[in-house]
Amino acid sequence: MAEIQPPHHILHPHQPQPQQPSYQAVKAATAATAGGSLLVLSGLTLVGTVIALTVATPLLVIFSPVLVPAAIAVFFLVLGFLASGGFGVAAVTVLSWIFRYVTGRHPPGADHLDSARMKLASKAREMKDRAEQFGQQHTGQQGT
Repeated sequence: MAEIQPPHHILHPHQPQPQQPSYQAVKAATAATAGGSLLVLSGLTLVGTVIALTVATPLLVIFSPVLVPAAIAVFFLVLGFLASGGFGVAAVTVLSWIFRYVTGRHPPGADHLDSARMKLASKAREMKDRAEQFGQQHTGQQGT
């Protein structure tokens, strides 16, 4: 019986496969078409921007005493809304994390918090013991 061999790319998957010239030509044509289209679109965008700026510049100069304060006000309004939304998202995230921590679901970073709490409690106990020893030494010296 003749043994059936798997295709070459299955036997040696890490070796690059030779591509047919027609496949390479199709790839090159597709890349050239996409690149050319994007280049044309970028040129049209540049031309449109220059035309719009040329038309809008006199209007901006005429209305600048009104537009500049309005733009500043709009900027601060948008900045305020974005900051408010960001703080709201941060608050909801923190409250969610605290809820998961309190209910025992072990959110990310909980182990760091637990180890920091243990270190703090150990240092507090150590300082309490030192204070008691100092107090006993101090009262012992006064009694003598």
